[in-house]
Amino acid sequence: MTVTGNSTPAMPGVDPSGPRRVPLDALKPSDSPRARRLDEEHVRKLADSDWEFEPILVHRGTMRVIDGTHRLSATALRGRREIAVRFFDGSEADAYVMSVQLNVRHGLPLTPAERRLAAGRILRSHPHWSDRAIAERTGLSGKTVGKLRRGASAEIPQSHTRTGRDGTVRPLSSAEGRRLAAALLAEDPGASLRELARGAGVSTGTVRDVRDRLRRGESPVPQGRRDGAGPAVVPPQVPRQRTAERPPGEAPPGDVAADLASAALRKLIRDPALKATDSGRLLLRALLTTELTPDQWERIADALPPHSVPLVHVAAARRSAEWSALADVLARRARGAA
Repeated sequence: MTVTGNSTPAMPGVDPSGPRRVPLDALKPSDSPRARRLDEEHVRKLADSDWEFEPILVHRGTMRVIDGTHRLSATALRGRREIAVRFFDGSEADAYVMSVQLNVRHGLPLTPAERRLAAGRILRSHPHWSDRAIAERTGLSGKTVGKLRRGASAEIPQSHTRTGRDGTVRPLSSAEGRRLAAALLAEDPGASLRELARGAGVSTGTVRDVRDRLRRGESPVPQGRRDGAGPAVVPPQVPRQRTAERPPGEAPPGDVAADLASAALRKLIRDPALKATDSGRLLLRALLTTELTPDQWERIADALPPHSVPLVHVAAARRSAEWSALADVLARRARGAA
């Protein structure tokens, strides 16, 4: 008989090459959400059985056990020096999420208090995840996660977007969703309502209302709903021929650059290849969060208290250098591909 933990080979981030034998003393304790890390009676039961254990799951970067603490202790109690391991490749924060998710699905269940504690930690490490996405991983309801988010809003980094259970990045406010829909309409007037709704993260009814408002010459965001960042009106569509004469990677001048950047961002938001990876979603969040107009940046600067100005200057200069370095790398690649 085999003691199962979870069907790990097909799980995202788990090395598909199969299990490996690893010395017990090379492994570190689990970063578990459990208040009581080990059930000694359960360990003895496993050790005294004739069951063959499935491989445990370990975070390769830290060698910390993600899933299988009781199987590990039972193996040691049997006098063994090695154990079969499958490796998870990802961040420590993602390894914790995996640990919570697996502990919710099998083995000794997490208590409601342990699940809420885990949800609070995931809210701090993955604030861009939707309430439902976190609820699915912690075994809580979306309403409970939303309540935890509101109760700890001062501790949780704020994001203008949410990543849902399907991996889609959606705007947090309805106003931002309407602005995205308006930008996508300007970029591709012939696109279907369903395509536009999927790209902007709003309903088809909202896209239809945005389209009708634009046809009447009105703002895509009704008065009183202008929450969130970004301009209330859609930037004009950029004619394709204005970009064809420039060498690859060379920045266009003035307002054309802003229009091109806005159109490029809308295309990136709809790119499934970006939304399917952690690095792609991280890039989209960074781009969306910092998409502000010059007036908004000016208001931010004007509102800074004097003692914060030098610190913000240092941080902003660093971010500017990092974005410039990325732009330089991409410009070189664009020239090489031309």
